[in-house]
Amino acid sequence: MKAVALTRYLPIDHPEALLDVELPRPPAQGHDLLVRVEAVSVNPVDTKVRSPKDKVESSPRVLGWDAAGVVEAVGPDVTLFQPGDAVYYAGDITRQGSNSEYQLVDERIVGHKPASLDFAAAAALPLTAITAYEGLFARLGLDPNGADAGKSLLVIGGAGGVGSLVIQFAKLAGLTVIATAGRPHSADWCRQLGADLVLDRHRPLIPALTLHGHPQVDYIFNAADTDGYWETMGEAIRPQGRIVTIVENRGPLAQDQLKLKSATHVWEFMFTRPMYRTPDQIEQHHLLETVAGWIDSGRVKGTLSETWSPINAENLRRAHRLLESGSMVGKLVLQSW
Repeated sequence: MKAVALTRYLPIDHPEALLDVELPRPPAQGHDLLVRVEAVSVNPVDTKVRSPKDKVESSPRVLGWDAAGVVEAVGPDVTLFQPGDAVYYAGDITRQGSNSEYQLVDERIVGHKPASLDFAAAAALPLTAITAYEGLFARLGLDPNGADAGKSLLVIGGAGGVGSLVIQFAKLAGLTVIATAGRPHSADWCRQLGADLVLDRHRPLIPALTLHGHPQVDYIFNAADTDGYWETMGEAIRPQGRIVTIVENRGPLAQDQLKLKSATHVWEFMFTRPMYRTPDQIEQHHLLETVAGWIDSGRVKGTLSETWSPINAENLRRAHRLLESGSMVGKLVLQSW
């Protein structure tokens, strides 16, 4: 089968950073689905995993943690899917990724593709949807059914793939959503998704929040820069509030301000459940099914902003380069082999 892989971890401008390769098609065992991949998306985790390091792989490593496709075969323990089902998923960072014609993925972290979306639009969703959903409803402890309606949420990095879904999911839960954005079209995007207030990330955040009547907020979802906003988040969060972050910190994070406020900081890493085979990993199946329902009912918009074809090393190198530039709004998808 065709695949795009690496054996060395190189700068993206190096011609061998990602390579077109041929690999054997793997058999489905246990709870695995063998999926024929129709479309894939690219996320910051791809560029982070691929970033230069001395390690050399003994066999080609396939990246890619966002896909939509069709179930080709199922393992003997599979109960949730059958061959022919259209599916979408992010996968497991400890296994081969989605940048291949066929991929094995555990059924418990897979959802049925939203019926109203084509494969490209569906492939844009899983990683960011899981991150947004888990961050809001598992880590911050918010109720998706509206029990926390009226509370305030600050979304730092509202225009990115994760932030775009955080805004929408939070509005479904009835929250007042304040988002940050860096450019006029990013701000417009956040408003279109339902943000009640959009603030310029280039300006000091606390005075802007205060000016608009939100000197402190109940919750913060930081989808952008943990270190850069750490002190600001400590000042902006209300006493006993909760903060979730998804971007690894570069240095130590002082806890003094959070301690005085008895505020909670929690991490969201969507690969935790599949990495550690947690007993509740099937929650990712359930939440992907929920999100598909929201999409099909028109309550949530997809975040696909660009589609390229075909899926090959040249286009994936271009995609990594674009992502590393920091100028991406929404999600980029590659489709067809």
